[in-house]
Amino acid sequence: MPLRPHSTRRHAPALTTATALITLSSVAACGGSTDGSDSTPKAGEALKLAIQTAPNSLDPAQLTVGENGFIWSALYDTLLYTDNNGELKPNAATSWKYSDDRRTLTLKLRSGMTFSSGAEVDAAAVKATVEHTMKTAGPARALFKRVDKVEAPDKRTVVFRLDAPDAVLLHALASEGGVIADPRTVDDKRTARNPVSSGPYELDTNKTEAGTVFVLKRRDDYWNAKDFPFRTVDVRLMKDPGAYTNALLSGQVNAGSVRVEEEKRVLAAGFKKTDVKATALAMLVLGDREGEVEPALGDVRVRRAIAMAFDREKINKQLVKGAATPMQQQFSPNGPAYDPELDGSFDYDPKKAKELLADAGYPQGFSVRMPEIIYAKPFVPTITQALADIGIKVSWDAIPPQRTYSAYSSKKYPMYFTVESSMAFPRELNWYIPTNTSHNPWGTRDPQLDDLMRKFHREADPDKSAELAKQTNAFLTREVWDAPLLSLDRLWFTKDGITMLNHGESNVSTLRWFGTADQGADR
Repeated sequence: MPLRPHSTRRHAPALTTATALITLSSVAACGGSTDGSDSTPKAGEALKLAIQTAPNSLDPAQLTVGENGFIWSALYDTLLYTDNNGELKPNAATSWKYSDDRRTLTLKLRSGMTFSSGAEVDAAAVKATVEHTMKTAGPARALFKRVDKVEAPDKRTVVFRLDAPDAVLLHALASEGGVIADPRTVDDKRTARNPVSSGPYELDTNKTEAGTVFVLKRRDDYWNAKDFPFRTVDVRLMKDPGAYTNALLSGQVNAGSVRVEEEKRVLAAGFKKTDVKATALAMLVLGDREGEVEPALGDVRVRRAIAMAFDREKINKQLVKGAATPMQQQFSPNGPAYDPELDGSFDYDPKKAKELLADAGYPQGFSVRMPEIIYAKPFVPTITQALADIGIKVSWDAIPPQRTYSAYSSKKYPMYFTVESSMAFPRELNWYIPTNTSHNPWGTRDPQLDDLMRKFHREADPDKSAELAKQTNAFLTREVWDAPLLSLDRLWFTKDGITMLNHGESNVSTLRWFGTADQGADR
């Protein structure tokens, strides 16, 4: 690993609210459920989660980080996992080792793993899943851009052959890139809606309602069932944030996040509060950095003007009730790439922003279209006004949730606003910089950045890797590849034997976040 886990981390100031935005941009609630055998489950035996948008597909190639992880991580085992302290741990793979040139990664699998069908989980299944994802268009394919081929020389060995070192690969294998699907059905249509399970749960097809309710029942034959105490898990689509509070107070659920104005009511009902730091990032992605669709964005002065157009402190107070940290750099404050010295690079200054636009040849500003996705709605009026104040007129196109990533990657929109789950370092690098992601749809390249990334991926020393990461962050901030606004925190409220084990160290949404009082964060 190029970077060791960081135990000394810069945290945002403690915040005291969960907001409508945070509820919109991540998971919302969980609680009691039954599997039909008992009228009422015992405390701590059932979990119920609500999500804002249902997953488009459970096909491995279509998986994404964020709230969808509560579903797919229950159905698929992963080669590695990130524990609630943010550390990489063995899972289906018991060990891993890089070659000296960091272009060959070898993993050893544990024995005794099975699919819900009874078939053995082995290296051939891993190979088939990775090859499926590599050949299938979807968000997960980018995780394997450096993988030349994957081999299974025996039942317990998986070998990744890389065309260049990739410091992010191990972290991808601890998330959606590391899922293991049934090789006999991975290419079948059924995998998109009801995959054969390699994980701790399987779908209860009698209670699951396509696209709205996912009911999971625990597999008692799963090799590590003890780490998953909940007999049943319900994941439900719940679009109205106000419904979460009612569900908590009525006893329908036993954990969740609520709006700031509802916090006292929930605490009075006996719930325990847990702060979870830096769970999401609200930002404008300035994708057309070469100015192909909107020539103005090809000038760094224009991008800097956009970054200066926003009063982040005011946005934090008015839109999310203080439940965030204003951000001018896109790397999480929880990771080693974050550099406090970059704070203040683009403070709110509409006068200076107008001067920069004029210097770039746009004294009257310009017009731009942006996609309005579900997470953008609370911000649309503020973004529209802030940019109008410096002369940029924004028009919005409503985009349905299932078309979010296609809209981002379409090259139709030179810039867009998004609220995305924070990624653990160094996965941030694989999201912001490569030429085949929605954060870089035009494939922007720069010799200085390319050199920094080559050095980073080859570097095995943790301290040197951290310094290269900071240099990369400084470049992206200075050149304004994107315009971050807020790093969002959340408050979780739990009751009835449910414990929130994650305090922000893990950015990978899985059922490991939730446990009982006798479980620790290293789970």
